[in-house]
Amino acid sequence: MFQEVDFLQRFAAAAQAGFTSVEMMFPYDYEAGQISQLLAEHNLKMDLFNLPPGDFKNGERGIAALPGRQDEFKQYADKALDYAKALSCPKLHCMSGIVPKDASQADCTKIYVENLQYLAQKAQPLGIKILVEAINPTDMPNYLVNNQEQSLEIVQQTGMDNVKMQFDIYHCQMAQGNVADRFAKFLPHIGHVQIADVPGRHEPGTGEINYPFLFNHMDDMGYQGTIGCEYVPKDNTQTGLSWLKDA
Repeated sequence: MFQEVDFLQRFAAAAQAGFTSVEMMFPYDYEAGQISQLLAEHNLKMDLFNLPPGDFKNGERGIAALPGRQDEFKQYADKALDYAKALSCPKLHCMSGIVPKDASQADCTKIYVENLQYLAQKAQPLGIKILVEAINPTDMPNYLVNNQEQSLEIVQQTGMDNVKMQFDIYHCQMAQGNVADRFAKFLPHIGHVQIADVPGRHEPGTGEINYPFLFNHMDDMGYQGTIGCEYVPKDNTQTGLSWLKDA
């Protein structure tokens, strides 16, 4: 969102649009102090960002489940935690990565769980939650975690109270459907929610998902967390936010 302006200007744009907290993919191209200053200036909180993803430009989408990358992952984990402390950010999303052709799903899952445990143990004294997200296989083929049941299984395998599910409604609809029932079923394990409509990954109201129903459903279920607008505006960001005023 807010692609109409340069990255550092998006904090002002988000505040002007009425947001009180923000999330981002990766903060690492900027000094933590620079981002912290912008948050303070615009009375915003940083709610979530991702660990470094590896070689993003060449297709890597996280390294936490990749064989032979464990030492590198620990460096990424420490870097992300340093940023989270500096930005008072309560949640970190740990991308698993795409399963290599010469690796098995079982081996990658084992590595992912072990790396999550390392990260969660270091994050726990800081009050930081670690999130596991299922990403649909149409958008990201061979990503290790591609459905909500698998996400929960991995969360539970860590045995850590501060590892939670990142429940992305767009990915759930793309991969599985039956969003309302799945949300209710997994609610005790959900640490963060993200939204976009299907098809196109645009703002609510542009596709097939009944967001007015789902927002009421989340309230009725007692969800107390934040909802991240992880969508691509169909036109410009400000015009597309008419759904939020209606909600």
